[in-house]
Amino acid sequence: MTPPPPVPSFDALALIEPLRSALTALGHVTPTPIQAQALPLLLAGRDICGTAPTGSGKTAAFALPILQRLAATSTGAGSEGPIRALVLAPTRELAIQIDEAFGAYGQHLPSVRHAVVYGGMKPRAQRRALEGGVDVLVATPGRLIDLCAQGVVSLGAVECFVLDEADRMLDLGFIQDVRAVIKKLPKARQTALFSATLPKDIVELAGHILKDPARVTVTPVKHTAEHIRQIVLLVEKPDKRVALLRLLAGEGVTRVLVFIRTKHGADRLAAALVAAEIRAEAIHGDRPQFERERALADFEQGVTRVLVATDIAARGLHIEGVSHVVNYDVPSVPETYVHRIGRTARAGAAGEAITLCAKEEMAFLREIERVMGRKILGV
Repeated sequence: MTPPPPVPSFDALALIEPLRSALTALGHVTPTPIQAQALPLLLAGRDICGTAPTGSGKTAAFALPILQRLAATSTGAGSEGPIRALVLAPTRELAIQIDEAFGAYGQHLPSVRHAVVYGGMKPRAQRRALEGGVDVLVATPGRLIDLCAQGVVSLGAVECFVLDEADRMLDLGFIQDVRAVIKKLPKARQTALFSATLPKDIVELAGHILKDPARVTVTPVKHTAEHIRQIVLLVEKPDKRVALLRLLAGEGVTRVLVFIRTKHGADRLAAALVAAEIRAEAIHGDRPQFERERALADFEQGVTRVLVATDIAARGLHIEGVSHVVNYDVPSVPETYVHRIGRTARAGAAGEAITLCAKEEMAFLREIERVMGRKILGV
């Protein structure tokens, strides 16, 4: 089946009003290529096999149809119903980002509950996340297998299953855990598989778990703007806040977009900057629409000098005059890095992207350099 042609805006899709309102609040007007291809298919109930990297917008491509489907048959907020949608992600960082995306897109759907579990999470925190039942569970494979073995999680009622970044699952040695999870799922379900590449083992897996799948493909983004000066500073995690304050004291650092992994981290960092007498605000999916709109307007008008943002909240940002982008956390996938730093040097202007890299983040940095085909200047 040939994928449908791109649509001009989200308004052209058959999305329910709560989802359209959330997209508007987040500044998402035009679907990305993967969204334009995958959304109509998933909304129609098709299985899909998607070739797309993180950073292409594929989380919305599967999250929006899942939220719409579950909202149509929800039994109400607080009900102790079974898990109806499962998303498997290879890393805790990606799992957290996906869970936050469900929160952002589903902000007007309180009856659809979501939770995330991953390795390293304390047992009490896991149980608290699952208390009262959840509709959507985002999980890493090993931790999910453990919870199933403990009888904490049952997958017998899953209607929608998403396997995200399948090739990374293979690279990280999780493919057998993935197969074990799939055996616990009902045969009657909708499945979406996403992978940046399709090695033989992933093609074979797709053949077993997908029914008459549609193929959707987007080309990974590998190039960055020529006018962006990219710099990396080696800084241990406890020292990143001080390093950021030093950067902000530099000449020509006028309008700064700081990317951070979590919404809680964004709030804490923005508060610390304000305490240091720097005009700063945080923007993420949990903030009400009017607060996000005000924060963006203040940033555009120069009232706020620093905007601290999560990736999900910054997806639709198109602000001229951003002098610097700072990666407070090194993104775990190269495409996210490319997307972040592209927020500076817009319309041919010059700009600077600074990455604060701790020792434990060096592997992420090396992968970014490999994909871009260049080294990032160290200072």
